[in-house]
Parts: sequence; C-alpha cells; structure tokens
Amino acid sequence: MPVYEFRCQNCRKYVALTFSYSDYDTAEKRCIHCESDALTRLISRVAVAKSEEARMARVSDPSLFADVNENDPKSIGRMMRRMNDEMGGELGAEYGQVVERLESGESTASIESDMPTLGSESATLK
Repeated sequence: MPVYEFRCQNCRKYVALTFSYSDYDTAEKRCIHCESDALTRLISRVAVAKSEEARMARVSDPSLFADVNENDPKSIGRMMRRMNDEMGGELGAEYGQVVERLESGESTASIESDMPTLGSESATLK
C-alpha cells in the first residue's frame, strides 16, 4: 500500500499516512501528532527496484571509488555509505555503526580495536 507524506501546518511535523490508491481521495487525513487536518502533501522520494545483478554491477564500477582517499576516514565512510545505498541498505547495524564512526573522522585502527570481531564469521552469525 502506498505511503503518502505530509507536513502538518499546525505543529510543523512530518506525517506519513497509508491509504490504498482508491481510498486516497475520500480518506480522512489528520496529523498523528496534533490531530489537525491542515496537512500539506510532500513529494516523496521514488524508490527504484534493482535486481541483485544490477546492484552488483554498480558496486563493481570503479567510478564508485574514484574519489576515495584511503588515508581519510571520512572519505572511506562516504564510500561505504554509497555501497550500502547501492546494496539497498541491507548491510546491517554493525556496518552502520562503522560508517557513522568513519564519517565522524574516527580512525580505522580505533574502530578495529573496539570491534575485534568485525568482519569475522562469528560476528555475522550472532
């Protein structure tokens, strides 16, 4: 079922509502935070489904790594986030932690010392 996104003009909060296509015109649209009906529809991002083959082809494209500076943790973090996005955001919470730490400028050595099982088979089986 489609998700419709709105901004409440009363409390200014983001609101996501779910209606079938056929119910959209007649559905009551109210803010889930303040109950106001003063909602403005937002334009949502479009998700494009990619096959596993298309994702792997994109990740193996050398241009994805052209601007990576292997001596800059922030650069590595940005590249890892792009890889995660290309893979559909399915690489897991531990991966997300590493990306956030790199993007904040933390060194790879520091992360590896804090997470000694990172990337090991035992870490992925937990």
